[in-house]
Amino acid sequence: MVLAVVLIGAVAGSTSTSDACGQQAGGPPVAGIPATYLGLYRKAAAEYGIPWEILAAVGSIESDHGRSKAPGVQSGENHAGAGGPMQFLSGTWASFGVDGNHDGKKDRYDPADAIPAAANYLRHNGAPPKMRAALFAYNHSNTYVDDVLNRARNYKATPTTGSTPTEATPPVECTEAAAITAPNETIAKIIAFAMAQRGKPYVFGATGPNAWDCSSLVQAAYAAAGLTIPRTTFTQWPFGVRVPNNQAQPGDLVFFNSGPGTSTTNPGHVGLVIGHGQMIAARCSTCRPAIGIETYHRPDWMGTTRPLLRVRPEHTEPRRAHARRGVQGVLRSPSSQPSRA
Repeated sequence: MVLAVVLIGAVAGSTSTSDACGQQAGGPPVAGIPATYLGLYRKAAAEYGIPWEILAAVGSIESDHGRSKAPGVQSGENHAGAGGPMQFLSGTWASFGVDGNHDGKKDRYDPADAIPAAANYLRHNGAPPKMRAALFAYNHSNTYVDDVLNRARNYKATPTTGSTPTEATPPVECTEAAAITAPNETIAKIIAFAMAQRGKPYVFGATGPNAWDCSSLVQAAYAAAGLTIPRTTFTQWPFGVRVPNNQAQPGDLVFFNSGPGTSTTNPGHVGLVIGHGQMIAARCSTCRPAIGIETYHRPDWMGTTRPLLRVRPEHTEPRRAHARRGVQGVLRSPSSQPSRA
């Protein structure tokens, strides 16, 4: 059987991110920043809550967005012992390096790892509320801090290519949507809806459209594709067909022993798999971003389910569970109980 692979940004209809992103799914370029780096800055901004302009300013100073031929940028280290496009010392990298592209290694010379690592380090040191202090920890120089902040302000004020000065930079989901593929259009619609909710707040028990909790977000994402699943994490867990964690694929739900009322047999948090070891989830009211992308490879990951084996796109009501070997749990009715995420 051949599965059609669908580009998320290209799915037609109101649930697709393509309407918001326009013809360029990655968003219009910003003068002076390579498209690959711009996408990585925006992606790290969404994951760590650090403005992309700050990350771009650091990348500009440290390596001209990876284009510098100075010692330590492409390989080796400079006179201070720093290396890579974001110029990490080896000791700092050992503590704060990130496997941003999920290839199984943390490479400070790979911008896909180095840029989110810079965001991770800035956040550790108090950014964004204590941005000056965080930048000073990055490089102990007030002149450096002022330079970063000035460049960031210029990036924020610079019109994107092909836009007017009053147009806002397109949402980061435009950049990432272009890189996400799904096995079919139904899953593409589910993921596209969830991606479009980023930037909205997490509110316990909220059911949209202006705020969500973890289980209402995934329920609404499935509804965007014409599918009905239960309302709460506790009822979503037994609903889908259980699959091994190492077989998680886009559209699956991943569950965690986290949140009020959770236990080792009754998970209290859920996320939607988007691929590459990542999920989108409504995380918590104090998380930044509250609804965002993160890895689901964490110690409290309890299991994975595939609701699409219970429901069909042509019907909005779930199919009844079949008594067959290997399927655990029973079909339950949606509940009006607030999410436990």
